[in-house]
Order: sequence, then C-alpha cells, then structure tokens
Amino acid sequence: MGHAPPVDAQVAKADFSWKGHLAAGKTIEIRGINGDVTAQIATGPDVEVTAIKTSRRSDPEEVRIEVVPSDDGVTICALYPAPRRKPDNECEPGGGHSDNENNDVKVHFTIKVPAGVRFDGHTVNGDVSAKGLKSDLAVHTVNGEVEATTTGYAEAGTVNGSIYVAMGADHWPRHLAYGTVNGGIILELPDGIKADVEASTMNGEIVSDFPLTVSGRFGPRKLSGTIGDGGPLLSLRTVNGTIELKKAR
Repeated sequence: MGHAPPVDAQVAKADFSWKGHLAAGKTIEIRGINGDVTAQIATGPDVEVTAIKTSRRSDPEEVRIEVVPSDDGVTICALYPAPRRKPDNECEPGGGHSDNENNDVKVHFTIKVPAGVRFDGHTVNGDVSAKGLKSDLAVHTVNGEVEATTTGYAEAGTVNGSIYVAMGADHWPRHLAYGTVNGGIILELPDGIKADVEASTMNGEIVSDFPLTVSGRFGPRKLSGTIGDGGPLLSLRTVNGTIELKKAR
C-alpha cells in the first residue's frame, strides 16, 4: 500500500520558458518576489528563461509570469494575486507595483545570458546568483544572498544576507553601490583599477588588498579614500559584517 505524500511536500507545477534574441547592450530583467534567481552564460546567441513554481499550500496557478518587451530589452515578472483592496500587480521595466499577501508560491528563475546582454535580477525572498557572465549586471534581493562574477561591472544589494562580487571591468561609468544590513561584503577587483571608495560597517572590519590613500577621518569601521588616482565611486555599506576589497586571483 502506498503512502500519501506529506502535507508540506513541495510540488513543481506550471513550468515557464521563454527564448528570444536581444542585441548587445540591451537588458534581460527578472523581477520575482519569492524564489531564487540564477543566471549563467548562454552557449548560444539567445536569452533563455525558465521558471518552476513550487508551493506548500498556495495554488501555483494563481501566480502568472508576464513578459514585457521595451526599448531597453525584456522584463519578465512573477505576478502574484494582489491583496484585497489593493491595485493589481504590474510588470514594468525597472519596477512596477508588485505585492503579495501570505502567498507561499516560490518561482525559481533560471536565465541564460549571452555575452554583451545586460542582466538585472531582483527578488525579495530568495538568493540571486549570476556566475560567469560576460556583461554588466545588477543583482538585488531583501532576504537572501547575492553573488555575481562577470567580465563586466556589477552592483549588488540585499538586507539579510552576504554579498560576493567579482568583476573584470577596471572602469565603470557611474557610482556602484553594495549594501546589506546583516552580512559581509566581498568585492573582488582587477589589479590596476582607479576608484574612489567609501566603506562603513558597525560590527565588523574593513580589509583591503589594495593600497588606499585615505582622506579625512577614518578608523577600522569607516573610511573614505582612493585606489590609484581615484575615479568613479565604490560605496560599500553594512551594519553587521566585514567588508573586504580583494585583488582578482
């Protein structure tokens, strides 16, 4: 006689897949709420996105995945049922209204990103990982770890989790920020970079493989300075964790 599956067993339902071509410089943007977002380098010329929904009690069919093209690229969102007396959730490039109420459906995204296509990955409850990419990118969550390795430049943020970024770019066009509250930050950079640096932590320390010319007041938990002759700003901030600036291995 067979046994019934446990009540809390996760059941995968409603797989999603999308494939399309984006020119170099365009963006594939993923916006989720619950679930991990994982990006990897594509072996072909197209962007490929797959998603699996899992849940313990909520109906996975209630969460739909929407694809929104724009001049900048393509945005793909997990859209949850809106809470009562709240506006419908929307999928829009760069944001859009998105909220859920006590819905435990997780949408796990996997993205294959061709070289030169920018990746922008967001979730709220889950990890965001982008490994081995050949483009500029951004990875953000609230409750989870963030990790990025790329030949381009990357920025990253979370609240409850650590940050690890290794980037090959030795210059970038603007201020790059890395922030968390509960977690450490490791930023791995190529030798020979020129950058301004602002770093602060309350419960941790700041460690650098790069010689830093410090300006103003500084201490073991806060500093402002430059690497080389200085350049675009790198901002690294945490409350509970250590900040490390490391030279690429």
